[in-house]
Amino acid sequence: MINIGLLGCGTVGSGIVKLLRKNAELISRRSGDDIVIKRVLERDREKCPELGLKPEMITQNWADIRDDAEIDIVVELIGGIEPAFQFVTEAMKQGKHVVSANKDLIAVKGRELFDTARENGVDFYFEASVAGGIPIVYPMKQSLAGNEVNEVIGILNGTTNYILTKMSREQSDFSEVLAEAQQLGYAEADPTSDVEGLDAARKIAILSSIAFNSRVTLDDVYVEGITSITAEDIKYGAELGYVIKLLAIAKQDDKGRIQVRVHPAFLPNNHPLAAVNDAFNAVFVHGDAVGEIMHYGRGAGQMPTASAVAGDIIEITRNIKNNNIARIGCTCYEEKTVLDINQLSAEYYIRMTVKDRPGVLAAIAGVLGNHNVSLATVLQKGRGENDAELVMITHEVMEKDLRDSLKVLEGMDIVRAINNVIRMEGTNRTE
Repeated sequence: MINIGLLGCGTVGSGIVKLLRKNAELISRRSGDDIVIKRVLERDREKCPELGLKPEMITQNWADIRDDAEIDIVVELIGGIEPAFQFVTEAMKQGKHVVSANKDLIAVKGRELFDTARENGVDFYFEASVAGGIPIVYPMKQSLAGNEVNEVIGILNGTTNYILTKMSREQSDFSEVLAEAQQLGYAEADPTSDVEGLDAARKIAILSSIAFNSRVTLDDVYVEGITSITAEDIKYGAELGYVIKLLAIAKQDDKGRIQVRVHPAFLPNNHPLAAVNDAFNAVFVHGDAVGEIMHYGRGAGQMPTASAVAGDIIEITRNIKNNNIARIGCTCYEEKTVLDINQLSAEYYIRMTVKDRPGVLAAIAGVLGNHNVSLATVLQKGRGENDAELVMITHEVMEKDLRDSLKVLEGMDIVRAINNVIRMEGTNRTE
């Protein structure tokens, strides 16, 4: 029998209780042993009887789980950095294996946790920390281990994908759709982590560390959210054949340097990620041997996340039964340079309001040209008696050059406002 110490009986913790009970026989056969929850750490004792947990199984004292020699695996589902970091570290030092769904913890403290697991000869699995029920961490560590991965692009936050999908379908403004998403429970009362891109940034830090074998933390990720995206931008993008998504992007160049960023981006309509809508997540990976693959599914929710946690528990149980512990540990054995956002080379969408008079476009193109920015597409839209709106798509340029040119344009009398600048992604992809 494999005994579990469960930390937290909230949404995902409750899902684990339900799943281990519902599929007990199937899980036992697949893992090679019975898996039983022995103790649960939970401050709110009233949650637990509703799940059929006996009162003697519930504790508010972490030491009851830490010091119990019969507990083989600790499942950490409390979230946040502390006390989760303390609990996980102490569990490993007691020889207990750990499963975690805590993206915050792993994105910030991953190096220390992997070192502690290695030093104590225990397994540390975290599939549920990225993209909920979508298998991506373990496949990248095992199934794709023979590949040199040079690109990982993900839609890793269901809330923002729902909002952008709704804005695109209904031509609604951000604030209106956000309020509706909060009413429906898709967005939190405080949606900052989602709409400002921080949730996706933690997840891409984890994935890029695995993909490129070099430790990437949250501080290394360039982050922009979706609050500046308007219905106008979405409409003009659609006219030009693009759809907008909040993308988490990790790439490695031919010099081994990496870029890790989260921001809204326009994708061509034929890109696989362009069809990922509503609250669904997806991860697009390119490896030198496998080519392009995409993992798609529900990136959050009680049972999808519980599915990933249960998979990790089963894999560790197999390792215990076969005396094959710590088979797949930390793979961050290199120290690669993370490029600054100014070193990014990309195509850009620019929307600006200008005075509607002869010579304006030529003057703007001249400033852009002086900064090595050339234009691929220009649309002019009327805004009123004296103003016009310009929508431009650039050829591939350096971000620094674009930013320098925009500073000059902002100071020109003919430019009323630079309304938005959005990066393009996937435009050089071949079918």
